[in-house]
Amino acid sequence: MNALALGLFLLYLLVVFAGRALLLKRQTGTAGWRGITGRPGSAAWFGGVLFAVALALGLLAPVAGLLGLSNLFNAPVVQAFGVGLFAAGSVGSVVAQRAMGAAWRVGVAADEQTALVGDGVFARVRNPFFSTLLLSASGLALMVPGVPALAALVLLVVAVELQVRVVEEPHLLALHGDDYRAYAARAGRFLPGIGTIRP
Repeated sequence: MNALALGLFLLYLLVVFAGRALLLKRQTGTAGWRGITGRPGSAAWFGGVLFAVALALGLLAPVAGLLGLSNLFNAPVVQAFGVGLFAAGSVGSVVAQRAMGAAWRVGVAADEQTALVGDGVFARVRNPFFSTLLLSASGLALMVPGVPALAALVLLVVAVELQVRVVEEPHLLALHGDDYRAYAARAGRFLPGIGTIRP
């Protein structure tokens, strides 16, 4: 299972991050990478750092399992369920990226103007990419249930919360004003109906 998890995670990184960046670069001239933003030590900065650390731990998790250093248990049914979650999250990540189109970014540049995407999968959920990313990370933690994978999942949850609440929502509110308020009042933060913002 560790070898499968490693292969799936590498494929995920290749398609969802590298592949999307290359495609966006061809279409728009920018790869969409804004990197870690915010002043060092700020919540925005910590969100970016924790995101990078979580991805690194996600990659380390199956490697540690292959070396016999990490797995807490070996339950084939749970691990198979993890494969299903990972696959669903991976497909969902690609769908969310496609729906974002040219507005997809990794990180936020304060002076950058992007369109407010509020249709398709974004009609009911404001952050479907992060929702599906967390689904994939949960699947990975079940496939290779060890300290690195669980730590990656926890750090990713914290990083996503910081990125969304401290960086992206204030940026979109400043950029789109009442349009964003109206959108946030009807679309949940990560799940439909949950985390809406009163207009």
